[in-house]
Amino acid sequence: MRTSPAATAPSWTVGDVTVHRVDEVVLPPATGPWLLPDATPEVVAGQDWLQPHFADHENILRLDSHSFAFVVDGQRVLVDTGIGNGKERANPAWHNLQTDFLERLTAGGFPPDSVDLVVLTHLHADHVGWNTQDVNGEWTPAFPSARYLTSRTEREFWTTYDMDVAREQMFRDSVIPVEQAGLLDLVDVPAEGVEIAPGLRLAPTPGHTPGHVAVELTSGGETALITGDCIHHPIQLAHPAIGACVDIDPRQSEVTRRELLGSLAGTDTLVLGTHFAPPTGGRVITQGDAYRLLPVPPA
Repeated sequence: MRTSPAATAPSWTVGDVTVHRVDEVVLPPATGPWLLPDATPEVVAGQDWLQPHFADHENILRLDSHSFAFVVDGQRVLVDTGIGNGKERANPAWHNLQTDFLERLTAGGFPPDSVDLVVLTHLHADHVGWNTQDVNGEWTPAFPSARYLTSRTEREFWTTYDMDVAREQMFRDSVIPVEQAGLLDLVDVPAEGVEIAPGLRLAPTPGHTPGHVAVELTSGGETALITGDCIHHPIQLAHPAIGACVDIDPRQSEVTRRELLGSLAGTDTLVLGTHFAPPTGGRVITQGDAYRLLPVPPA
């Protein structure tokens, strides 16, 4: 699968920081019914605000794979690294992709060798794929000057997890090479979160995985929050009980989602969904006894 030629990355302004969306690939229509099986067309149809951006005319969810890049405190930061090229994956939508992600990243002003920090919200295949690239048959860190950072709880969980063949393959090609290069830093993330750079904070959002984190950016009195997979799609604002089929702890995932949405509702925080189709960004507003997303398109 090949994406269109690289173009300037869409962006949002958060105080003095510009956040760029770096597109990788539009996920196929089958992704929504597989990932969020309780988001049936009938449920989606009950939220007319989801169309046309977040659901199609048949009430099938739209989802994307992309990363976010920005500069904070002089550090060039990339949040999550997508699916990656040439990776052997069980999911056919992720298998052996050939996209121009690195070209898009460069076009957005972030050549791979200029990235200082790669923040991984969690260690799933569609969030770590561009950690590495194939160089002469070897999986090599794609951002050789960067520190890669994830939650200590996250990495330690997978150390003892009984992985299937596909997940073992993902760790071999996208996580272990970064560790062997001495580039992976594990961070303790307490309940109140932790600041990893001035204006950049990791907030614990467990459930999808035990060590999952959201990424909060603050500048000039403005705030943005990058969701990772604690929220996959805006339908979960209207129905926080809808979980992903791959949530490790579905109950905790719902608790986390409800608490997070409650803290965001009615605020000016810009929510940037890691799998939200364009316009991708928005603010959480109350709707009935739940929520909806008020889109904030990129500038």
